[in-house]
Amino acid sequence: MALVKMKDILAKAERDNYGVGAFSVANMEMVMGAIKAAEELQSPLILQIAEVRLNHSPLHMIGPLMVAAAKEANVPVAVHFDHGMTLEKIKQTLEIGFSSVMYDGSHHSLEENIQKTKEVVELAKQYGATVEAEIGRVGGSEDGSEDIEMLLTSTEEAKRFAEETNIDALAIAIGNAHGMYKGDPNLRLNRLHEINEQVDIPLVLHGGSGISAEDFKACIQKGIRKINVATATFNNIVHAVNKSVETAPYADYFALHQDSIHAVYENVKHHMQIFGSCNRVQSKEKFFHTT
Repeated sequence: MALVKMKDILAKAERDNYGVGAFSVANMEMVMGAIKAAEELQSPLILQIAEVRLNHSPLHMIGPLMVAAAKEANVPVAVHFDHGMTLEKIKQTLEIGFSSVMYDGSHHSLEENIQKTKEVVELAKQYGATVEAEIGRVGGSEDGSEDIEMLLTSTEEAKRFAEETNIDALAIAIGNAHGMYKGDPNLRLNRLHEINEQVDIPLVLHGGSGISAEDFKACIQKGIRKINVATATFNNIVHAVNKSVETAPYADYFALHQDSIHAVYENVKHHMQIFGSCNRVQSKEKFFHTT
């Protein structure tokens, strides 16, 4: 299947009413674990990295790795740049071969967010890439460094934004937050339903770590197609490594390497089973491969 457009992955999810996991990665082991789970479950996969993570995982190193891994996978894989903040960095990811980009202008006024997002859409067209954007503000920050207050997405503004920008996917704020939730998430499913009725493109749920299986399924039934998972995967690696060294230190690097891959594989597999994306890949189905 190889590297494909995220737009096509989400279109199939919309037709068949399931969710697709977008899993943040930071190194080779995380990429390997995510693809291993997707291939075993025959599930489409979105690999992503956010701009704020590039201090730890430089784009010129992690980007080509992600694209190369997607091209070799036997399931459809989209490579996505999450929470892009600058046109310069978004263009760099497109040059590397990312098949999808997100511009996050949610901190701007609606008018400025629309204008800047339209610029990204025009740029992405030159590469045949999918564009995601955000309206409202998801709580917290992608790297956990800020305690950003959530701003619920307005149904009317979501409709206007989608129509004027011509984006392919829209991230909305319905009580979700980045990082792990301090209490139980209070998702506004009524607002999600209202937005889904008015907006004719796939909807995206950021802040997937810590949401219950029941809430995930309810969101998918009401129109969520892409679900971002980051913190849960990072935490699963840390937990696995800490558990291993409780009894004895690692004897060699490659044992640590394999445990890291397996921890990612377990978390990705767990979420894919909840999202309903397993066994959705058919050998005869046609996705638009990127060049």
